[in-house]
Amino acid sequence: MPEATAVARLVMIHGLVQGVGYRASAQAEGVRLGLRGWVRNRRSGAVEALVAGPASSVDAFIAWAHRGPSMACVERVEVSAGEMPKNGDFDVFPTL
Repeated sequence: MPEATAVARLVMIHGLVQGVGYRASAQAEGVRLGLRGWVRNRRSGAVEALVAGPASSVDAFIAWAHRGPSMACVERVEVSAGEMPKNGDFDVFPTL
C-alpha cells in the first residue's frame, strides 16, 4: 500500500481486556483487515495497538476494538495519531 494513502493510529483499549484473548483476537482482526502494526498489553491493564493501512480498514479495526473478543468488557477506547510501523506484518509484542 502506498504510504501516502495509508493512515496510522495508536489505539489504547481500557477495561477487562487482559487475560481474555484480546491480543490474539486483535492480531487476527488486523490480519483480516490487511493492516500492519502490533498489539501489546500494558502494565496498567490496558491493551495498546498501533494499526496502519487504508483509512476505512483502520476505522473498521477501531470499531472492532470497542467490542473486542466475546470475553472482553471494553470500557473506553482512546485513539490518537500514530507513526507508520516499520514491519509489514501485524504482530503481538511483549507487555510494556
